Amino acid sequence: MHRNPTEVKNCLAGKTALVTGAAHGIGRAIALALAAEGCNLHLICLHALPELTTFASQLENSYEICCTAHAVDVAEPDAVGQYFAAVIPQLDLLINNAGMAHLGLLQDMQPTEWNRLISTNLSSIFYTSRLAIPLFLQKGSGCIINISSVWGQAGAAYEAAYSASKGGVDALTRALAKELAPNHIPVNAISCGCVDTRMNDCLDDEAKQALIAEIPADRFAEPEEIASAVIQLAKMPAYLTGQIIQVAGGWI
Repeated sequence: MHRNPTEVKNCLAGKTALVTGAAHGIGRAIALALAAEGCNLHLICLHALPELTTFASQLENSYEICCTAHAVDVAEPDAVGQYFAAVIPQLDLLINNAGMAHLGLLQDMQPTEWNRLISTNLSSIFYTSRLAIPLFLQKGSGCIINISSVWGQAGAAYEAAYSASKGGVDALTRALAKELAPNHIPVNAISCGCVDTRMNDCLDDEAKQALIAEIPADRFAEPEEIASAVIQLAKMPAYLTGQIIQVAGGWI
């Protein structure tokens, strides 16, 4: 049976969302925005569980939602599988935000560093999505939003591995969207420009100012702006799928 093509998911209240990399920056802002919409949340991180647990409690008390916090290494398929089996009985929205950066010449990068970055930024989306999709199919609905980067399209010197991982995120987003479109499950990505998070703390002030000079909006994005884009995308009709949507201040 075909759905009304104008159907809009205009209410997220009561939905259940999983946000990876939720302890800081963009992930934290996304979790807060979803809580404000009335979403129940599963939040995961790798190294900041005490902080994430406190944040989850604050969200529960402030917005009267259910919110769990767990430490999960999304780069490890067994860890992701155990987490889903123990914690996620049903799901409406998957936000793949977990990521890491690496700054340096490719020739100086070790294979272990490459593998860790690719596993965290790209393979993790496979690990979570393959387990979320059956839950979506059971309900007859669902949504996947991946957090990507403009470097996935443009590439960046000294960030070849990061650029490669985000290019993979974009390609996976487009391909998976085609697989799931017959089931009315949209898959899209937000392609971020420079965002004011601690991931950019590896840059000194001079490097940051040089980047800002290239951005027509004349500043870095705030994490809350990325979160707002995620909320709007989550509310769009399922017919909007397979898109890589730039939030980059007109930069690239």
